[in-house]
Amino acid sequence: MKRKSKKRHQYTLIILKPDALVKSLTGNILTRLSEARLRIIAAKVVRVTPELAKKHYAHLVDKPFFNDLYEYFSGKIYGPDYERVLAFVYEGEDAIERVRKIAGATNPLEADPTTIRGAYGRINKKGIMENLIHCSDSEEAAEKEIKLWFSPDEIIEEIYPTKIVVEKNYKRRVWA
Repeated sequence: MKRKSKKRHQYTLIILKPDALVKSLTGNILTRLSEARLRIIAAKVVRVTPELAKKHYAHLVDKPFFNDLYEYFSGKIYGPDYERVLAFVYEGEDAIERVRKIAGATNPLEADPTTIRGAYGRINKKGIMENLIHCSDSEEAAEKEIKLWFSPDEIIEEIYPTKIVVEKNYKRRVWA
């Protein structure tokens, strides 16, 4: 008898990259993501700074292609109208696996054509993977990424422990 795996309530970070904006695919991608039947609990438009990119891609900072990756991820290769990404936090049962299945393989050339990356991604003329979407690959990565991209007050639910700090007579919530 086959055992059912236990479902887990999870949070995941999703980033619609500049190529999704350039190709006007944000609506299509959000519609596809709705198939996962998850809830959006945070969303915002973000300009990707070099510091943010270095923290997000810390494991790739020393690679020779990092500058090209930053130019792509920040939207600089597309011009000032596209120097932004859309960041979301989704929550629900097995959120990470469900989103990654809809997104498809990281390399769009290897992704199933019915997935977001398989249908809309490509390798551009510079050899950069335009794979449209980032989604967390584990619960540990999701927590790290969500805390990097969002402050506690930008998420409508308290998903991780927080604390109150006072900075120059100003109180705000920060990640504990």
